[in-house]
Amino acid sequence: MTAPRQLFEGTTYLVTRRCSERRFFLRPSRKTDAIFLYVLALAANRYEIQVHAFCVLSTHFHLVVTDPHARLPEFHRYLDGLVARAMNCSLGRWDGFWERDSYSAVRLENDNAVIEKLVYVLANPVAAGLVRRGLEWPGLWSDPALIGGEPIIAERPTEFFRKMGRMPASVSLQLHRPPGFESDAAFPERLGKELRDAEDRAAAELAGEGRSFLGAARVLAQKPYARPAPGEPRRGLNPRVACRTKWKRIEALQRLEEFGWAYRKALEFWRAGVRNVLFPPGTWLMRVQHAALCGEACG
Repeated sequence: MTAPRQLFEGTTYLVTRRCSERRFFLRPSRKTDAIFLYVLALAANRYEIQVHAFCVLSTHFHLVVTDPHARLPEFHRYLDGLVARAMNCSLGRWDGFWERDSYSAVRLENDNAVIEKLVYVLANPVAAGLVRRGLEWPGLWSDPALIGGEPIIAERPTEFFRKMGRMPASVSLQLHRPPGFESDAAFPERLGKELRDAEDRAAAELAGEGRSFLGAARVLAQKPYARPAPGEPRRGLNPRVACRTKWKRIEALQRLEEFGWAYRKALEFWRAGVRNVLFPPGTWLMRVQHAALCGEACG
């Protein structure tokens, strides 16, 4: 059985999804960028997800989001499903768009983890050896200067979406400040500095290996059905939480272990026909799909 996921209102996550066979299905282009941005804005508004940062590379995407109402699975089912259908239509294909089991949602346990993952997402094109600065990425990349500023307006794409259909002609996407940073005057400067430092470290590492950046022009010249050369690590860790503080990370993992144990025990009773069994706080699947009773979160 897949490990149950514990969801609490107001949690911030780093979310990742990878294309099938690591193909360049999300290669930057006018069509790709229009489809993904429009669907992301639709999904965020529909499920009231607060988006803080995003980066769409050719083979995968990253988001940092906060989930005020514990609806992250619904948000991603909508986002991934509609992006897949629209992109398959654009590419003239019918098969699975996303790699199986590639969805990852890492819970960010404190403010430092949030900053770290914001930097990770925004520096991703540099760390991948594609461009010297994230700002130079020719695809979708959220400028940190827009966080807390004017919303991004996404126009309905001409691909897949009917001109006279029910989807809105345009939708706005607001980049929110993460929880805990709403009134922090130093937040923009800190994020900008840490992003530049991360980009500089990635550039120095690339130079130390005797390699150079691929460059925007060569990225745009890639074919959607191509894929990177072999060598990506496989069967690595699949983290559920992120936190540099050792004991806070251990505490978070212990809470997840306790949640899993309580969930499995409750599920045994449910399968035995006991419908008034109480599932642990943070249960999503049984609560939403089967109206199971759940305990309330403390604090």
